[in-house]
Amino acid sequence: MVVEVEPFLRQIFTNMAKISRPRYGSLQYWPRKRVERAMPRVNWDAVSRHAKYEGILGLIAYKVGMATALVRDKTEKSMTQNKKIALPVTILEVPKFRIFSIRFYNKGKIVNDLIVSNDDSLKPILKVPKKIHDIQEPKEWDEVRVLVYSVMKGMFKKTPNVAEIVVRGSKPLEFVKTHVGKELSIKDIPNLGMIDARGITRGKGLVGPVKRFGISLKSHKSEKGVRRPGSLGPWHPARVTFRTPMAGQLGMFSRIQYNLIVLNSGSVGEGAIITPKMPFNRYGMLANDYLIVAGSVQGPPKREILLTPALRPTKKQLKRKYELMELKI
Repeated sequence: MVVEVEPFLRQIFTNMAKISRPRYGSLQYWPRKRVERAMPRVNWDAVSRHAKYEGILGLIAYKVGMATALVRDKTEKSMTQNKKIALPVTILEVPKFRIFSIRFYNKGKIVNDLIVSNDDSLKPILKVPKKIHDIQEPKEWDEVRVLVYSVMKGMFKKTPNVAEIVVRGSKPLEFVKTHVGKELSIKDIPNLGMIDARGITRGKGLVGPVKRFGISLKSHKSEKGVRRPGSLGPWHPARVTFRTPMAGQLGMFSRIQYNLIVLNSGSVGEGAIITPKMPFNRYGMLANDYLIVAGSVQGPPKREILLTPALRPTKKQLKRKYELMELKI
C-alpha cells in the first residue's frame, strides 16, 4: 500500500537543508604529537625541481620577533598604489654557515658521505674526526647534498644547528669544492624574493578538544561537562577511534609558511634599517645578517627556521612589490 504524502509536507521535506557539517580537526596532520627533531625535514626533490637558480637551496635562520613596517606599495593596479601602508613583518637572523659533510645520492640512497670539517663546536652533537680526507667522487651519483651547520658568533647559544641541504646546478660538486672550509652567508644565495619557512610551532602542552579541534561548546545545562564532546563514539566498534576529538598535545608541530615576501635583507649597521642599538624582546641584539619578511612565521623567538625557495608561488603574490621605509618595533 502506497501512502501519498501531502503536498505541503512534500514541499517542507524538499526545502529542508542537508544536515551535515565538516568534521572537527583536519586529518592531514596526524598524529598530533611533538616533533622528534628541531630542524624540519624537506622534500628536496620537489624544491630543486621548482627552483630557478643554482647553488645551495636553503638557509638556517632564527626567529627574532615581529614588528610593524611602513612600506610604500609599488604593486601595479593596487588600491594603495604609491601610498604608505603598515605591514606586520617578521625579523629573522641568518648567521653564517659552513659545510660539515658532502653526501652523494644515487636513486634516493646515500652512496658516500665525506666529512670535510672537524670544528670543535660540533663535538656535543656529532662525531667529529681528528683528520680530514680528500674529496673522492664515487662512480655513480645523481645528486649532491651538504650537511651544513650555523656559525654561532655573537648568538644566544653556542651549540649550532645542523641541516641537510641540496645543491642544485649543472656542476654541483665544483660549487661545493670551492666553498669547503669557507663561511657562506645570504650573499651566496641569490634571488631571495619569495621564500618558504619551515619550522616548529609554539608548544602549548595539554589542551582540551575545544581549543585543539575547535568543537562547539555545549549548553550550560549539560550534565557531564560543557567543553567536551557529546559522545566518544558508538557502542560498536567497542573502542574510541582516533577520529574522535579529545584532549591532547597542541603545538610543537612541524609546519610550513608558504610564499613569504622578503622586504629587506642585509647586515646590522648604521646605514641599515636595523641598527646595533635596537634590542628585541626575549631575543637581544642582532650580530649577523638578517631578513625581514612580510607576515608571520611560526614559533617563539629563538626558534630555528629553515628557509627554502618558494615551492609554489602564486601569480598574485609575485606581482606584489613593496619599498621598505621605516621599521617600528
